[in-house]
Amino acid sequence: SFTMNMYLFVYDLMQFCGHSWIFTNMIIRFMTFGKDSLADTFHSIGLVMRLCQLLSVLEILHILIGIDKSCLLPRFLQISERIIVLFVVINSQEEVQGKYVVCVLFFLWNLLDVVRYTYNMLARMGIYYLPLTWLNFSLCIPLYPLSVLAKGFAICVSLPYFESFGTYSIKLPFPFTFSIYFPYVLKMYLLVLFAGMCFITQNLFSERTAHLGTGNIKNKRS
Repeated sequence: SFTMNMYLFVYDLMQFCGHSWIFTNMIIRFMTFGKDSLADTFHSIGLVMRLCQLLSVLEILHILIGIDKSCLLPRFLQISERIIVLFVVINSQEEVQGKYVVCVLFFLWNLLDVVRYTYNMLARMGIYYLPLTWLNFSLCIPLYPLSVLAKGFAICVSLPYFESFGTYSIKLPFPFTFSIYFPYVLKMYLLVLFAGMCFITQNLFSERTAHLGTGNIKNKRS
């Protein structure tokens, strides 16, 4: 309906504004301060980044109620990966926030999202530019695996701090003999992360073929 389409347009516009601000801020800070800006990335744009990622959870709801025709599982995996790495790994360990990998990760996320939300906004209005459509369905294929590698590296960097501080590790008192050592959980999650990367990359190739392989330009979210 017109109302739902307008709602999705406003949602995409809000996300576009948020990610564009982050992306522009990162570039300007790097041009102004050089390498010194990399270590301060999280402290300067972390709040807006967290708000944008929390807002992206609505995309799962959009698919569930049927106003977005994207596949649920790939989108759920992509969103959950970001939420876990951003809030559980990076946000909880101040020592990790100053690492260069955080800047790399934020750059990849925002580059992908600026293109994606631009494409989505125009698609809501029935406007399709072939170069933008090609970029939307092609850029994610090399950049998404790179972002997964950055996520994995961020998790590996965080492991010594989780081991030292015992963050999220739980040991239940007697009579329970059950404990959760969170670094082990993160190591197991690394396997899930890379298995999910294979599945999502295959889905990205399928979407690219569906939109560009036959020369047809359709309105489907990346």
